[in-house]
Amino acid sequence: MSEHYAPVSEHLDDVEAARTEGRRKMDWALQHMPILQELREQFESEQPLDGEVVGMAMHVEAKTANLVELLALGGAEVAITGCNPLSTHDDVSAALDANDDITSYAVRGVDEEDYYAAIDAVIAHEPTVTVDDGMDMVFTIHEEYPELIETIVGGAEETTTGVHRLRAMDEDGELNYPVFAVNDTPMKRLFDNVHGTGESSLATIAMTTNLSYAGKNVVVGGYGYCGKGVAKKASGQNANVIVTEVDPRRALEAHMEGYDVMPMEEAATVGDVFITTTGNRDVITREDFENMKDGVLLANAGHFDIEIDLDALSDLAVDEYEARDGVDAYELEDGRRLNVLAEGRLVNLASPIALGHPVEVMDQSFGVQAVVVRELVENGDAYDAGVHDVPDELDREVAEIKLEAEGIEFDSMTDEQREYMGSWAHGT
Repeated sequence: MSEHYAPVSEHLDDVEAARTEGRRKMDWALQHMPILQELREQFESEQPLDGEVVGMAMHVEAKTANLVELLALGGAEVAITGCNPLSTHDDVSAALDANDDITSYAVRGVDEEDYYAAIDAVIAHEPTVTVDDGMDMVFTIHEEYPELIETIVGGAEETTTGVHRLRAMDEDGELNYPVFAVNDTPMKRLFDNVHGTGESSLATIAMTTNLSYAGKNVVVGGYGYCGKGVAKKASGQNANVIVTEVDPRRALEAHMEGYDVMPMEEAATVGDVFITTTGNRDVITREDFENMKDGVLLANAGHFDIEIDLDALSDLAVDEYEARDGVDAYELEDGRRLNVLAEGRLVNLASPIALGHPVEVMDQSFGVQAVVVRELVENGDAYDAGVHDVPDELDREVAEIKLEAEGIEFDSMTDEQREYMGSWAHGT
């Protein structure tokens, strides 16, 4: 098993300065994470993860770091690396690595070889629980370290792409321990995917380019939860929103929401800003590039850098240059310039100035992650190998902590109402 890849602290010149700055970012985020604050108190006093080893592959920045620290406070030894080479904040990674109970291998900008070497290094800690964003940790364990599976109680998966991969693996009978689909639970999907992706993608594009959305044609590729968020927020910034879809019901839903719906081939000729959110490959292709206007912005808010066909764009281009930090211009033969943001990777995490989703929504998602890890440790035997929905009472627990922190009171059902809803005997 590979253990030669060094933790982040050995990759940095000024570790002390990095740790100080990383801690400052974490402290700022934690101020605005009431769910994790409440869970910190519970985990610290109850030690639900005592003796466990948690192996993580996630976006290593300040908000995630507070989840990592929460798991360590709960008694776990934690090893973590990045799930995207461009989303790691080295200072935050260094701050985590300074904790005696945490080893961080996440380094920004690593090549593919080191990216996977770091995953191997995490797995060398022999995790009993895995926490993934994109499923690379689960996949690597099954492919290369299957002997660890019998001592793993379970895992949790953060994002849509990872859950898709897991479900495909499960359907093929290849997933050999239980994994919670954190992405699919209401406290994640209705907030993180909609508000998180919508706000952070648009904010990052605006700050990276210094351009406005008002009056522009913003083309949203895909109308799942992430696409809905991007469309809704772009519309709120006075853009004309165009949606492209492959599912007839989602296309109809976008149409009924008042957006223009058309094939990408048609949208390519009129769009000013393109944002892909499908989780699939080749959403914007060579034929589309050939029909685009000069100066368009091309951004991806899906997990992997395959939604915009950059190989085809490179083939078409006669010149490529960095137009601005985080913006690569591809100049075509006729002089048109197509601008790709963040190398086609997750724009809200991989841009030079990207900060990821707003703190408040990640507080919810990471609150769910924490209670799910606790559930696996306490009741892992109750779950067979395969993909599992997050138990509804855990999702509600996280929502209730958040509402209480916000000072919001809400109704509860009477016994009579509960009986009525649970009975099939009441007629008209």
